[in-house]
Amino acid sequence: MNLIIQAVHDIPSSQLNHIATLTSASRIEQIGVHAYRLRDTQQHTDVSSYCYENLLDYGYVEPHRNLSDFGLIVMDMDSTLISIECIDEIADMQGLKPQVSEITESAMRGDIDFAESLRRRVALLEDLDESALQRVYDERLRLNPGAEAMINSVKSHGIKLLLVSGGFVFFTDRLKSRLGLDFSHANTLEIINGKLSGKVLGDILDAQAKANWLLHVQSELGLKPEQVIAIGDGANDLKMMAHAGISIAYHAKPVVRANASYAFNFVGLDGLLNLFA
Repeated sequence: MNLIIQAVHDIPSSQLNHIATLTSASRIEQIGVHAYRLRDTQQHTDVSSYCYENLLDYGYVEPHRNLSDFGLIVMDMDSTLISIECIDEIADMQGLKPQVSEITESAMRGDIDFAESLRRRVALLEDLDESALQRVYDERLRLNPGAEAMINSVKSHGIKLLLVSGGFVFFTDRLKSRLGLDFSHANTLEIINGKLSGKVLGDILDAQAKANWLLHVQSELGLKPEQVIAIGDGANDLKMMAHAGISIAYHAKPVVRANASYAFNFVGLDGLLNLFA
């Protein structure tokens, strides 16, 4: 296996040499500004803790694996593609961010059912003017580091992109158009006379629904599971990540990191490009 080491800062040669010694690497190659490939490595139990302590992300990758092997990337939105939890920021317009954020955190850790958590959070937004949604999009929504670089690169390889979110269509539709994504699915907030009713229309797009959309689009594109990459950060992403050949936990909760193929704890979304360079 090759071992990819990457960071958001310069990596001292002493750290690279230490990891190379641990893993019996045959050589070290620089593949990016802060990214290196260690060739012909053996897995070692100390690599994970050493990398985490030194703010390094790592991943064992089969030789000759590259982006052209994949046909679909499925992404979560809140705290994955973008840096915020949209519902928390909407709630802030009501002065209710602490209450909503607490429920969000519980759901992301997997402590409470996602659908129930969403109903409880949305109920707190009752009577909020719908203009708050546009304010959140304009004033607070930001892409996570490396998002555009990753998206542009994978699109150049002919890879399709699916944004599937337990958040809201108001935001996924705008991101789909802005970034040129191929597919997007999310929940729809009920709006009556220009105000949020405190309800979600239709069935809630939860963890199982995310997995179902991954499988639907995968089938539509005629792809095998090993041609699919799923990226997420919370417990609500685990089911869809389980159906993908490669899963990436992005700055994620511990339960997600523990179940993912790779964890990006420090680097941006463009770390995907270094994994399969």
